[in-house]
Amino acid sequence: MRKEWLCLYETIKTELQDGIMTLTLNRPDHMNAYTEKMSEELLHFYKNVNEDDDVRVIIVTGSGRAFCAGMDLSEGGSTFSSEQSSEDYRDLGGQVSLQVYEVNKPIIAAINGPAVGIGMTMTLPMDIRIVKKDTKIGFVFGRRGIGPEAASGWFLPKIVGIGKALEWTLTGRYIPTTEAVEAGLMQYESEDPLAKAYEIAQNIVENTAATSNSFTRQLLWKMMEQDHPSASHLVESKFLHWAGQNTDANEGIQSFVDKRQAKFPMKASELPNFLK
Repeated sequence: MRKEWLCLYETIKTELQDGIMTLTLNRPDHMNAYTEKMSEELLHFYKNVNEDDDVRVIIVTGSGRAFCAGMDLSEGGSTFSSEQSSEDYRDLGGQVSLQVYEVNKPIIAAINGPAVGIGMTMTLPMDIRIVKKDTKIGFVFGRRGIGPEAASGWFLPKIVGIGKALEWTLTGRYIPTTEAVEAGLMQYESEDPLAKAYEIAQNIVENTAATSNSFTRQLLWKMMEQDHPSASHLVESKFLHWAGQNTDANEGIQSFVDKRQAKFPMKASELPNFLK
């Protein structure tokens, strides 16, 4: 049965099975090029997915031969023009990236084909990136007379370091997938990124607690903003105190003692927000 919060989307499609939500960018005739409609639908999806405890892991991939070939440029030179004031205008990709940042589920990008511009930057707030070997990827903004978007000025240097982030964005060159893995932009290159993503997702669903992963995802991202490790220490202490009084920790320890697979009973929605 289709989840009530899910819409009949036009540019994306969703499928939930065994705790794994597969979100597919679905404009295959246009190499899944990014549009305002796609941005609206992605924003709706990410705003609502936190409330669905049946979703343990999200995999994002593309339909057809591309992941996302970048912004749809069918309007030509006016693609990035806006009638809004500079104070009111907000980048479409950035709105989605900020929402992805708030998601409490692990997110895996299965980059099954070309991912250029927004096709790459939309994956930066995700947790694990798997790329098809030798596919075309790049941050090509300077070659189009525009600049980085989707909050990539914050995410990219934190993932690969300022030097590599600057070199890639200043040249706008295509990045060999082997180089992307070596630099930490990708965790894996694979002939079948989606299969690898499902392998990782199933490992998460079968072996970890939803409460643990919900806390861990938010902890690691949000501690990147902090200047001192004491901030992480205080938040971790609050979580561990809470976990020690709840059933997931008891089950995790007892299953280890019993030498059996853990069956964690709690839902991500039961986790207090320790990172306000």
